[in-house]
Amino acid sequence: MGLDSGRLVRDLKELRALTGDEHGAQRVAWTPTWLKAREWFQAKATALGMEHHLDAAGNSWSTLRGESERVLILGGHLDSVPNGGWLDGCLGVLGAFEVARGLSEDYGGRPPLTIRVVDWADEEGARFGRSLFGSSAFAGTASVAADRMRTDKDGVTLEAALAGCGIDVERVGDAVSEQADAAAYLELHIEQGPVLEGMGLPLGAVTGTKGVERHAITFHGQEAHSGSTPMGVRRDALAAAAKLALEIRPIAKKHADAVATMGSVKTFPGIVTAVVGRCEATLDMRDLDAGVLAEMFAEAKAASERFAAEERCSVAWSRIWSIEPIPFDERLIGFCDEAICEVAGVSHRLPSGPLHDAAEVARAGIPTVMMFTQSLAGLSHNQAEDTKVEHLEMAARAFDALARKTMGWLAS
Repeated sequence: MGLDSGRLVRDLKELRALTGDEHGAQRVAWTPTWLKAREWFQAKATALGMEHHLDAAGNSWSTLRGESERVLILGGHLDSVPNGGWLDGCLGVLGAFEVARGLSEDYGGRPPLTIRVVDWADEEGARFGRSLFGSSAFAGTASVAADRMRTDKDGVTLEAALAGCGIDVERVGDAVSEQADAAAYLELHIEQGPVLEGMGLPLGAVTGTKGVERHAITFHGQEAHSGSTPMGVRRDALAAAAKLALEIRPIAKKHADAVATMGSVKTFPGIVTAVVGRCEATLDMRDLDAGVLAEMFAEAKAASERFAAEERCSVAWSRIWSIEPIPFDERLIGFCDEAICEVAGVSHRLPSGPLHDAAEVARAGIPTVMMFTQSLAGLSHNQAEDTKVEHLEMAARAFDALARKTMGWLAS
């Protein structure tokens, strides 16, 4: 009776076989493969006797009624990036389901609290560039007016893709009603980084998600012939951008957990025989401290202006998106530490650099915590993503212990 960690691993492998190929997971949100994954999971939840419904934003809820109407939410996301890994997101959903399955068996189908397992819609934003779509609607931070006309690579709008899955874009904000009676939220996830593996630890308690400053930066110079324009008179926009790409590294390294990434650079006219007249770049900066994040942004902006002047160019910044640092609930972090120590002997607290649905839930004022399990080589978002089976099984047991500690606190 109770939790079966081996059963969780079998479910994960079954989902991989159903929705992956030789290149990796293909559960991109709002696609037929994603819907197939959801149908597969819903069949398992229904067989357990869980009630099911989709909310206005497409989040999928499976509910195990308890003695109390107070709700403990457990979850993750089934969607993946194209050619993604077999654990990212779905470990949270299937780990939550295994905990619910164990509680149902232990309490004769009716645990002390109501347990809701959620599969958040479109956490990745892989198709339309809008991450945390469903959880932001739940939290009341959705930006439908700005998002409805986002398009994928084939020109399909987000609004049309939602309609194809039975979701009315005008009602997405109604998902906030799912907050009713929510008392806490717990999420299990792979780390997606190298920290735990580097420390030789299988599990960690997550203190919060880093804030993000994401900007588009455009350097303007002068297009000129690459053969006839002397080096000393060029106004090379790429040269200015390249200097900034190198400078953001020491800016971030001043702070223990900060990161900064120039992930995209486009040049115009983009031909071998022309000096770059315009260079468009993106910059992503993250830290758990809002003050550090603001300092990094100011330094990067000042550096860009200095490098633009050195190359006789101009520079303009525009914010793409930002989110403040989101600390998790201290009491739940303590429960998470305790649960990990009971299973693994030692715990480690760490912030999350990647964004997660848990951040949006925490923004809604619901006590929240995440548990990480080790990622081999720190890899995620590709086919090579992996975690040792024994660590997955330890994660299941620790997450179950966390859920039971949280349930005991909420029921007291």
